[in-house]
Amino acid sequence: MSKNPVCSQIVKLARTHGPEPRGINLVNHRKQALVIVDTQVRYVEDVNPLHKQDQFITNVQSLIGRARAAGAPVVFVQHFRDGEAPGQIGLEGIEVHPAIAPQDGEPVIPKRASDSFYQSDLGAVLRDLKVEVLVIAGLQSELCIDSTCRSALSHGFDVVLVSDAHSTWDSHGLTARQIIDHTNAVLPELAHPDQAIVAKSTDKVVFTAQ
Repeated sequence: MSKNPVCSQIVKLARTHGPEPRGINLVNHRKQALVIVDTQVRYVEDVNPLHKQDQFITNVQSLIGRARAAGAPVVFVQHFRDGEAPGQIGLEGIEVHPAIAPQDGEPVIPKRASDSFYQSDLGAVLRDLKVEVLVIAGLQSELCIDSTCRSALSHGFDVVLVSDAHSTWDSHGLTARQIIDHTNAVLPELAHPDQAIVAKSTDKVVFTAQ
C-alpha cells in the first residue's frame, strides 16, 4: 500500500509542533494512579476476541498487582450504554471482568461517554487521592482510551499510556494492530503547555512507593 502524502504531512507537522519529550520526570517521585478503563465482561468475553486478548489480560493483571504492591491507587471505570444505569437489574456483562476485578475499597466509576471524565466522578476521585500521573490501560484503544488520555491533559494530569495494555478489534478497514499502533504513536504527540502523554510498555512501567 502506497503512503498517503497528506497523512504523511499531518504526521510530520504533529512531530514538529508536538510537545518536547519530558522523559521519566512524568512519574518519578509523583503520585500515580492506575486507571483501568472498561474491562467489562461484555467486552472481554465478546464473541469476537480482542486483539491479543490473553496477553492483554496478563498485562493488565501485572499492572494491577504492581500498583497495589506499591500502594498506588487502582481506579476502575465502567461504561454504561444509553438506557442503562448503575444498580439496574438484568444488565448482562456490565461487571468488571473477574480476571482483573477490583478489590474491596477500590473505586469503580460509572460513565456514559468515551471520555471517562465527562459527567463522572473520576476527576473528583483522583483529586481527592492527590494524584498527578495517570497510568492508563483498558478498552477500547481508539475510543475510550484515546478520549480519556486526551481529557486527562485538560484535567491537569500527566499520562502514561501503557502501549501493550489497551486493545480493540478490527474496525473501519483497519486492523486492531494498526489502531493500537496509531494510538500509541499519536497520543504522545499531542501539544499541551503543562501536561504530556508518554507511551510505555507494561514491563517499563514502574510504580513508585506511595
